[in-house]
Amino acid sequence: MKSAVINIKTDPKLKKDIKRVAVELGLPVGTIINAMMRDLVRERRVVFSAPPALNRRTQRLLQSIDRDIKAGKNADGPFSPEGAVAYLKRL
Repeated sequence: MKSAVINIKTDPKLKKDIKRVAVELGLPVGTIINAMMRDLVRERRVVFSAPPALNRRTQRLLQSIDRDIKAGKNADGPFSPEGAVAYLKRL
């Protein structure tokens, strides 16, 4: 198989981290990058992901729920799996 060389610039920490992960997976870095490039060609898309972030409304709702729980409000209901199923069947 012929091969071509691609030179890229990347953050030194990222390079160190990918080498560490590659070793943990037992794969060469080149194999991982080739797999990613094959996915790009096959799928014709690049997926960028970030940790999900809650919107302000959801954050306020969760804060309100936490306050209610600490105050002992709105905390009655089925908390066992069986109680939850029975509750849902009554709805």
